[in-house]
Amino acid sequence: MQNLIHLAIPVALTALTLSACATTSAQTPLADASDVALGQTAYADGPIIKPVAVLEDSRCPMNARCIWAGRVRVQMLWIRGNGEKQPFEVTLGEATPLADGSITLESVRPDKMTNVALKPEDYRFSFRFAGGL
Repeated sequence: MQNLIHLAIPVALTALTLSACATTSAQTPLADASDVALGQTAYADGPIIKPVAVLEDSRCPMNARCIWAGRVRVQMLWIRGNGEKQPFEVTLGEATPLADGSITLESVRPDKMTNVALKPEDYRFSFRFAGGL
């Protein structure tokens, strides 16, 4: 009987360990915030974010001369730890308060061109989060 108990403990621990591995390997890791498409959820060194729409892209095309560089504004969602989705907006190059810090839309790709109309699926964004205690 005592041998059976000694055998049951390692078997139970092995089964528990394997079941934990099976559940974690099935999860898809989040993208980092360096190359994010519209509708893609990403981890930004703290908050989980999701760009949902380009509100404005008035950047000066690369093959044109402009007196104003223009700007890009993006509608975002912050997916909080409790699953709540909180909308916010970012502007290229400007820090926006978020969570316990701020998030900055650092770059937008591709560059705008006079002879090419960008579609929503063409956009890629890079974000940087600065915060934490």
